[in-house]
Amino acid sequence: MRYTLRQLEVFLSVAKQDSVTRAARELALSQSAVSEALAELEGQFGIQLFERVGKRLQLSELGRALRPAAESLHAQALELEGQLASQARVGTVRIGATLSIGDYLVPPLMARFMTDHGRATLHVANTAEIARKVLNFELDIGIVEGEVVEPQLEVVRWRADELVVFCAPTHPFAKKKRLSDADLRSARWIVREPGSGTRQAFERALHGLLPELEIALELQHTEAIMNAVKAGLGVGCISRIALADSLAHHTLVACRVPQRNFQRSFYFLLHKQKYQSAGVRAWLELCKRA
Repeated sequence: MRYTLRQLEVFLSVAKQDSVTRAARELALSQSAVSEALAELEGQFGIQLFERVGKRLQLSELGRALRPAAESLHAQALELEGQLASQARVGTVRIGATLSIGDYLVPPLMARFMTDHGRATLHVANTAEIARKVLNFELDIGIVEGEVVEPQLEVVRWRADELVVFCAPTHPFAKKKRLSDADLRSARWIVREPGSGTRQAFERALHGLLPELEIALELQHTEAIMNAVKAGLGVGCISRIALADSLAHHTLVACRVPQRNFQRSFYFLLHKQKYQSAGVRAWLELCKRA
């Protein structure tokens, strides 16, 4: 074999970090060792995997084409290493989830996974960032609220969800049996930021009204939106799973909007060219059973 797993590891780290210095820090190697391993890999095959852009190293066209296969091979090698060393039954699974899912659904599942299988890490961000990190091999699997269209990603439906329009108990909407479109136009809205799946579903549900809506605040966290609505700053629209406790304790009130469709789905995101380790397969099975 004309290449080593260490050379592949160096190639993948430099591809992720865009820097020999940062790759050396990640791999706990000297910069010269990283540069030498990369030069040997390129020299053995007479290829160029990176192009220098200013102070950054950027994948060449060939480097981008080879990266998915290298990621897959590296993941399989790590899994085999764990089995040979009789360590955890599966390796660490890097999970990404959007805020509602990451805050309310994933933690109990992670507790069960780590008890039964092994280690897992969780990165919480909006749909756009989770998709980007799965695409860039920084996460093994993403769980998102928004729709993602990306040729390199496999999008698999997980479960149903719905958004709920809600207000403070003191808000005039709290006494209404249903809200009309005129009511929706008159409201001051506190919503998630662009790029989030919740914002995407909100805009789809209120199509035709968007130019007339008053967006008072755009916030990145569901808790912040709920607190702003409780303070009387406006009306919100987020996932029912995030509102469950507040609705049960009557600190917030759900508003009926029967003429609008607030149904949506949660999805798994997987890179089509990334090897699915035993850990990823175990995580998917756990989520589907739950």
